[in-house]
Amino acid sequence: MENICNLFRGETLVPTLIVAVAAFMVGLIVEMLVCKMSCKGRPEASSKDASPSDPRKQKAESKLMKRHPAPADGSIEIYVGNLSYDLTEDQLRKEFEAFGTVNSARIITNRYNNKSKGFGFVHMPNRAEVDAAVAALNDKEILGRKLKCNEAKNLD
Repeated sequence: MENICNLFRGETLVPTLIVAVAAFMVGLIVEMLVCKMSCKGRPEASSKDASPSDPRKQKAESKLMKRHPAPADGSIEIYVGNLSYDLTEDQLRKEFEAFGTVNSARIITNRYNNKSKGFGFVHMPNRAEVDAAVAALNDKEILGRKLKCNEAKNLD
């Protein structure tokens, strides 16, 4: 303790204060960098006031409005939501095959753990079959959950 007190006496006072101020400034800079890195990707409070030409705002909007193309084979895509997490793609396909031809059925999964996100898409080629399937399966309970079915809204 006596050594620390000696730093603040006499001729060592100025260099000690310079070192203390420098250490404080380095600490602030490190804190700013850590905060900036940990908040990366989060919208800032000032982004509400950002102009439309602000690249940060454009990037955030493009992520929100990510385009989902229409099926290339001309089939009609059906969104199926509120799926049980235990439902398989084969079971989903069989439910829709009762109403006609099914080109594909897929359940969207989490890319990290491959678990279902609770929704999927079914492609059917015939409009009448699509309408019949959506009417019959919307609000139908499968594996304890009521399905939500409608034609997928493609944004192209």
